[in-house]
Amino acid sequence: MARLVAVQQKQPSFSLLPSSLSDFNGVKLTHQIQYKRKVWQPKGALHVTASSAKKILIMGGTRFIGVFLSRLLVKEGHQVTLFTRGKAPITQQLPGESDQDYADFSSKILHLKGDRKDFEFVKTSLSAEGFDVVYDINGREAIEVEPILDALPKLEQFIYCSSAGVYLKSDLLPHCETDAVDPKSRHKGKLETESLLESKGVNWTSIRPVYIYGPLNYNPVEEWFFHRLKAGRPIPIPNSGTQITQLGHVKDLATAFVQVLGNEKASKEVFNISGEKYVTFDGLARACAKAAGFPEPEIIHYNPKEFDFGKKKAFPFRDQHFFRISRQSKECARVET
Repeated sequence: MARLVAVQQKQPSFSLLPSSLSDFNGVKLTHQIQYKRKVWQPKGALHVTASSAKKILIMGGTRFIGVFLSRLLVKEGHQVTLFTRGKAPITQQLPGESDQDYADFSSKILHLKGDRKDFEFVKTSLSAEGFDVVYDINGREAIEVEPILDALPKLEQFIYCSSAGVYLKSDLLPHCETDAVDPKSRHKGKLETESLLESKGVNWTSIRPVYIYGPLNYNPVEEWFFHRLKAGRPIPIPNSGTQITQLGHVKDLATAFVQVLGNEKASKEVFNISGEKYVTFDGLARACAKAAGFPEPEIIHYNPKEFDFGKKKAFPFRDQHFFRISRQSKECARVET
């Protein structure tokens, strides 16, 4: 039988190279949560509003996005449970977070230990708890999501972390939510999950981030630049360095995830979420140097076709223009109270 436990842990503070929200602002969804909007309800469910304290399950939540999302949800008074395999600490103290704030947060987090690929365990444990809302941060395949839906027939909302990498490569940019998607994308499992959610008739919302940066980032995005800058090494950038890309701060992304909670205009919708500004590869190298207090970086352009990097990823971004615009998110933020 699965058992929920309140987790009280004390992790030492640690420092990371600074990342500035002012350089790459996230999409400007209002940071104050709107409270009196109605929530879509399945037949037979009790009527609730977004001001109600919800019983929320986060699939994942201990590595990056979920770390910041869970804090926002707890702050809003929701009961938050993290579903993980238990291989990493359930909570960790963030840079700049006071001991008291961390203690308050960690005392309110619940943990459900299990493997999401153990579908019978997922069905049994989730149905016993009866969560109101699920945030799926680490789901990659539709087959991993179906048992969750089966276990929670009265689920109020399923909020999914997809990816802007699902779009079909195009000469017409920026990408918007209605653009063609690539069924052969390495993120095709996320596309199939979105299709599953639609076919099941549940109240779902899918968020497609572009590149994410910020504290605890386990993907070598900004860290790739900072490591080379700290070592005094030049920054090798493929081709001209004028390729345009886009980043969004993890805290802004977490805010967007909270904004769609209980939002009628987010029902059965996809949202591109990232920073409002675009940046070139060369510009990003300079921005990282400036943020970390390093001098102007030495940038070396190279032709990637002249090198054999094997299976290693030589550069953290697609060697192409890649950015998006959200026609949905600003409309979603205009919620009547």
